[in-house]
Amino acid sequence: MKVYTKTGDKGTTALLGGVRVPKDHIRINAYGTVDELNSGIGLIRCYNNIGDDSNQMLISIQTMLFYLGSELATPKEKMILANGKPRLPKVIQEKDIKQIEKWIDEMEEGLPPLRHFILPGGNYGSSHAHMCRCICRRAERICVSLSEVEEIREEPVKYLNRLSDFFFVLARKISNDAGHQEIQWLPDYE
Repeated sequence: MKVYTKTGDKGTTALLGGVRVPKDHIRINAYGTVDELNSGIGLIRCYNNIGDDSNQMLISIQTMLFYLGSELATPKEKMILANGKPRLPKVIQEKDIKQIEKWIDEMEEGLPPLRHFILPGGNYGSSHAHMCRCICRRAERICVSLSEVEEIREEPVKYLNRLSDFFFVLARKISNDAGHQEIQWLPDYE
């Protein structure tokens, strides 16, 4: 199978189910941003100081993001095949959101209490986790915009919301594990 198909040369692409839309369609923007997030997670995983537990969590999240991207690439009316079976092998469920919450709680146990906003940084792994947090928030905003014009389930938005919190805590954990002190943002009111 060739990577290039030439079917998108005129600025359109196919959603799952065959519907063609412009490449700047909000649905393409949504799953494209989820794909960008998935690639960003790959960068975090390149750092040796993230630990095996964090690496396994990130691999699990990357897998879930492929399912999420598939769901976002499928219009609601195409989610069920003609034979009544679901088109997708899996969709984000409440248990997946709960798993992210569990991981956040576990990571927070070893961190100092958060009393102020902090400046992103620390080291490369931590900084990339902060970048993933920002990309995740953008994906969430695009999904909210998509939900205003097309029907999507609420679980994808909830998952992305929780996932951005996960990346914030992961950034703190990576930085803390490496012995970096967080720099607090303390506003200077004049």
